[in-house]
Amino acid sequence: MNTYRAAQVATPNGDFEVVEREIPHPGPRHVRLAVEACGICHSDDVFVTAGLPGVRFPLVPGHEVAGRIEELGEGAREHQWNVGDRVTVGWFGGSCGYCIPCRQGDFMVCENIKIPGWAYDGGYAESMIAPIDALARIPDALTAAEAGPMACAGVTTFDGLRRSSAGPGDLVAVLGLGGLGHLGVQFARAMGFETVAIARGAEKGELARELGAHHYIDSTAGTPVAEALQALGGAKAVLATAGSSEAISATVDGLRPRGELTVIGVSPENFDISPLQIILSGRVLRGHPSGTARSVQDTMEFSALHGIRPVVETMPLAETGAAYRKMLSGSARFRMVLTTG
Repeated sequence: MNTYRAAQVATPNGDFEVVEREIPHPGPRHVRLAVEACGICHSDDVFVTAGLPGVRFPLVPGHEVAGRIEELGEGAREHQWNVGDRVTVGWFGGSCGYCIPCRQGDFMVCENIKIPGWAYDGGYAESMIAPIDALARIPDALTAAEAGPMACAGVTTFDGLRRSSAGPGDLVAVLGLGGLGHLGVQFARAMGFETVAIARGAEKGELARELGAHHYIDSTAGTPVAEALQALGGAKAVLATAGSSEAISATVDGLRPRGELTVIGVSPENFDISPLQIILSGRVLRGHPSGTARSVQDTMEFSALHGIRPVVETMPLAETGAAYRKMLSGSARFRMVLTTG
């Protein structure tokens, strides 16, 4: 068979349609994947709506890709890749290698980063081409549907926590219990932190504890979140996964001196944080993007070791439009994943 199916949008904000395309061949230092699963991330919407410059249509999104190598381009085998290898491709879809961050070894903030669905066709398809520096090996313990979300949601929360200043036993809070937060709580517990989950509604307390949280703060209960955190001793770190600037801002005074707020949830609104809130106590506010392929592999290996898995709902590629709408509605629990089987 010389064709494969791909779910594409022909115009900005267009509907998804599944089309037949001719199977491409990989160039030097690239491979062709047989895609088995691809997570639907909320970040895909910035490409579907042409919210970033240079988005080309028709567009095939998808940067939480899991599959097997089907064909090697020149030079791929010399870098230890073989046909049949199980791999993921995530938000980090490759780097340029020549910008200043790349030359300093900081590939995640490459000035010309290659994000699948923007730099090249993504994983809402049965086949895709990817550069070898975007590949991470999938441990045997993880299925394709579990591995795909680890290439974006997983590595973003995992790296956000392990790069923080918190150490084992420190109080660490995860704001939000959605697609990012439900993984963040699991990672925080496994890393040895005294873990606090923060979300809206008392009914989420049971879920928080099932995921491993030692404490749960209901942000709608009346007690300010910062006050509740200080009652626990103050957080050494807060991982903000919720897409609400108001909710993120409300955690700042819950940090202990030298505490750190790491933001990974995206919101269009400005923060309501005064300079004095961070200056007087030496607090740190930082943004965190995602993680390189090496970090994705670390994330999956850590998850396999500790039994950490994303909670996913799967739908077939033929139903991409319905799956995408469910993701946008916020009703998915917690990651939508397309499958090609």
